[in-house]
Amino acid sequence: EVHVVESGGGLVQAGGSLRLSCAASGFSFDNYGIGWFRQAPGKEREGVSCISGSNGSGYYADSVKGRFTISSNNAKNTVSLRMNSLKPEDTAVYYCVAAPIGLWTLVDGTLRLHTDGYRDFWGQGTQVTVSS
Repeated sequence: EVHVVESGGGLVQAGGSLRLSCAASGFSFDNYGIGWFRQAPGKEREGVSCISGSNGSGYYADSVKGRFTISSNNAKNTVSLRMNSLKPEDTAVYYCVAAPIGLWTLVDGTLRLHTDGYRDFWGQGTQVTVSS
């Protein structure tokens, strides 16, 4: 059974930092991309970043590039998202998601996951709030 669990959200002032963690189990990282989406109230869900489980390549949406860093520990089946220089517009619920790497695309600075309904696994989400 696949499990994806996020941790590390919280409240931080603008300009501050937070680290999110995602613990995944029940599948092999090798063929998967593990990443983060976020959704703010009244807005569409937005792809933030993902990392290839096979080669560790990281991908970022333009909105977070240069401020966020994604990393993985395949031995522990964990992925971390280090978020620096946080802005109030980063406030959202952040979801960790695991899906085959071939379902992820980064085009024109937009990260998308082309879900097929049965090979993507989502966590419950963790709230990140950035105060101005």
